[in-house]
Amino acid sequence: MSGMSDSDETRLRRELVAAYRRTEALKLNELSSGNLSCRLGEGMLISPTGASADTLTEDALVLVRGDGTWPAGQTPSSEWRMHAAVYAEHPDAAAVVHTHSDYCVAVSCHNQPLPGFHYLVGLFGGSDVPCVPYSTFGGETLARDAALALRERTACLLGNHGMICRARSLNAAVNLAHRLEIMCRQYVLARQLGEPSRLSEAQWTEFFERMKAQRYGAVR
Repeated sequence: MSGMSDSDETRLRRELVAAYRRTEALKLNELSSGNLSCRLGEGMLISPTGASADTLTEDALVLVRGDGTWPAGQTPSSEWRMHAAVYAEHPDAAAVVHTHSDYCVAVSCHNQPLPGFHYLVGLFGGSDVPCVPYSTFGGETLARDAALALRERTACLLGNHGMICRARSLNAAVNLAHRLEIMCRQYVLARQLGEPSRLSEAQWTEFFERMKAQRYGAVR
């Protein structure tokens, strides 16, 4: 995304504000929880600290440069390091969404992966969705752990915290965050009848072969 013009930045600012408001409409984030970003050149645009859907404007979005600096007078989300680490680890990532959505938080507080109880768990790239251990928000440990967890997955849970996902567009990233919230909700519901069964290794192999052949679940 090098060589982007002012019009490209203007468009991304508009899209990022719209995506942020969409996460609230979907009840993925409430008040000032969670944060969204998109890659811009060697850096990124990210929601500012304390942002909410009611107050966020295009001008309030913070440009965090590749060297980890930003314009004077602005303050990016406290989780900017986590977003930056994901972009550094995944060159194809164009957008990152971090939420504190209810069911993702509920499952993350057990510090265990979301298991492969349903075939749609496979839409995140494997037979489960990993959960990284709890560490203090905004720190290098959380940033590193999240970026590494997303090596083989497009989303992960953050222990006692929430979730984060990466995608090639803001729309796709919000869709992934919404999908993970749905899967966590359905897992919590299934647990009310006892621990649900898991798909077998053979079933997962067949699922991924079918998904690849039909481009099932492709998001943009």
